[in-house]
Amino acid sequence: MEEQRISQSHQMMLNDRRSIEVTGVIDVVSFDAEEIILETSCGLLLIRGSDLHMNRLTLEKGEVNVDGSIDGLTYSDAAGAGKKAGHFLGRLFG
Repeated sequence: MEEQRISQSHQMMLNDRRSIEVTGVIDVVSFDAEEIILETSCGLLLIRGSDLHMNRLTLEKGEVNVDGSIDGLTYSDAAGAGKKAGHFLGRLFG
């Protein structure tokens, strides 16, 4: 089952910087109203903004929908995962 999710296609659809639909999501590493970190089949994805809300989370299908004011999207080069989230954040803010 894990291999199916990892090989899943990763896509994003951003609508007017007010909502985003993401597929290929393996796990949610962390989230709050200002940032969400997702582990995707293409690496870690950091979504920054304000008033962020996860409206739909279906890890079995690898889908997440987020609403709010989206200010930025950043990918990590780190392969494989949420376990490297601390390293990822250190590189972003270091």
